[in-house]
Amino acid sequence: MKMTDFFLAQLEREAVGSRRALERVPEGQPDWKPHEKSMPMGYLSTLVATMPSWIAMAVSQNELDLKPPGGATFQPPATDTNPKLLKAFEDAVAAARGALATTTDGHLATPWRLLVAGQVVLENPRYVVIADTFTHQAHHRGQLTVYLRLNGVPVPSIYGPSADDQRF
Repeated sequence: MKMTDFFLAQLEREAVGSRRALERVPEGQPDWKPHEKSMPMGYLSTLVATMPSWIAMAVSQNELDLKPPGGATFQPPATDTNPKLLKAFEDAVAAARGALATTTDGHLATPWRLLVAGQVVLENPRYVVIADTFTHQAHHRGQLTVYLRLNGVPVPSIYGPSADDQRF
């Protein structure tokens, strides 16, 4: 099996659980967080929604500088309503799907770099970056389900039943 086929299948599987969690994000609480050191729910839900686009970036760009010297930083899409949040997610999944469908396993073996203010902080083959993106998204999606629970929102099933969703 080609890596691109493997990653496309993983993208489709992971998208289901992420969509279920994002559909339940309550509106009007973007600044809510469970602890002063936690990220706000609006930021976290936008992060979960847009992370699939990191796959497209790992395929199409050679590097990303999080704080480019003299440059602008990433501006996330507006996600202040649930429909906008889900649209951002669908756009990110579509971008990842398109990038994976048009690349090769050979390209995925080439290096990709993460920089901060021009300094390399990470360099790995693109396939490692993509694999890490899936685990990174699962981590933040898990955080988001805790936020849902603490706000009295029923937690969806992701990899199996939850206390609120026994569809399996």
